[in-house]
Amino acid sequence: MKASELREMSDEQLDLTAKEAANLLFRMRVQSQTEKLDAPSELRRNRRLIARVRTLQTERARGKR
Repeated sequence: MKASELREMSDEQLDLTAKEAANLLFRMRVQSQTEKLDAPSELRRNRRLIARVRTLQTERARGKR
C-alpha cells in the first residue's frame, strides 16, 4: 500500500491495517523458521507497511494536540 492510500484511511482503518500486517508478519516469520518462504521480500514489505502506518498515526496524534 502506498502512503497516499494510507492517508485517505480513517484512524480505525489504519489501526486495523497495522494489526493485520503485524499478524501476517508474525506468521511469515514462523514460516521462515520452519520452512522456506515463497517470497522472502514480503517480510520487508510488511515491516515497511507497519512503519508507514505507525508514522501516520504519530503524525495524526501530534496534529491533534
